[in-house]
Amino acid sequence: MNFAIISGYVVPIDGDPIDGGTVLVQDGKITAVGRDVPVPDGIPVVDAAGGWVLPGFVEAHGHLGVHEEAEGWAGQDTNEMTDPNGARLRALDAINPADLAFADALSGGVTTAVIKPGSGNPIGGQTVAIKCWGRSVDEMLIKEPVSVKSALGENPKRVYGDQKKLPSTRQGVAAVIRDAFMKAQDYRARREAADAEDKPFDRDGTLEILARVLDGELPWCQHTHRADDIATALRLADEFGYRVVINHGTEGHLLADTLAARNVPVIIGPLFTSRSKVELRERSLRNPGILARAGVELAITTDHPVVPIHFLVHQATLAVKEGMDPAAALRSITLNPARIMGIDDRVGALRPGLDGDVVIWSGDPLDVMSRALRVFVSGREVYTYANGEPVVADPYYREIK
Repeated sequence: MNFAIISGYVVPIDGDPIDGGTVLVQDGKITAVGRDVPVPDGIPVVDAAGGWVLPGFVEAHGHLGVHEEAEGWAGQDTNEMTDPNGARLRALDAINPADLAFADALSGGVTTAVIKPGSGNPIGGQTVAIKCWGRSVDEMLIKEPVSVKSALGENPKRVYGDQKKLPSTRQGVAAVIRDAFMKAQDYRARREAADAEDKPFDRDGTLEILARVLDGELPWCQHTHRADDIATALRLADEFGYRVVINHGTEGHLLADTLAARNVPVIIGPLFTSRSKVELRERSLRNPGILARAGVELAITTDHPVVPIHFLVHQATLAVKEGMDPAAALRSITLNPARIMGIDDRVGALRPGLDGDVVIWSGDPLDVMSRALRVFVSGREVYTYANGEPVVADPYYREIK
């Protein structure tokens, strides 16, 4: 839990790079970052000469643990597609830390992931931020809930249209969301009246969480691809006064000035996909750069397992190839997603006070030939690549496998 990384090319993300820098971690927290950091006696030293040292990457929108790999039906818990309003549902309750994707995440330098329900429902449920290593989701937990997931566009209208029930159109999807918030407004008023009169009140898990969105406690993560659906997302947010985060935002570049002016963040991606449905016609690796240059706070996502989690950095690399600034690309997978999801007090940069989530790379991580060599989560080394073999520490503290 205590160590110092010395002599590397340190990229703090929220400060200038430090050639030959030191990162000191004590009791699982970063305590110092700089060029001339004194290392206390007895602290183990890791020599990163020739390598790059960065914070662990942050995946802002994934389904690790709820959409398990190589498990088929048994490991598929992403969507509860039996109720259009799943606000009471929690991704936390469905995450399996044994999902193979968590080891993949570490191999790609990803140490934090925000896990979200899927996009089959107009209101999918509550999201959770976790570390990518641990025995149980409770031990991996950073923050819960982080936001509430909602979906516009093709997915919910297809799911419920196939069932011949509301919502089967874009009108219907928006109506479900609007009706839910109107009920939450009424619920909140009744609850306040009961509190004022010191009377008992029957709680409702669905409306309680929506009231927290109305109160500004939780952002509304809005799955939306097309520009017209993004406009609907903004319209609904204006109507009810909640804080919206655009997720996917495939056509966000068409409204980049609007999003920037309104300070609406975008979590863009996945970017390594075919145009498998109509609303993806505008998908392009140029789009992240367009949004970033317009001043939009931007994060890049794999939407794992749509794109494998360890390819997060490669999406950033190809966005740079298509015009995105390299520093902006690194922020889009570190500090920006942490800020957008409200966990930048724990992760996203190399800064004193943040968790000791540090990755030593063989070179610039935006070079596709670079690889993560050593990965630390909360000060514990959990992944090593040596002699051509990846080694993941067993979270159950059995033998290393």
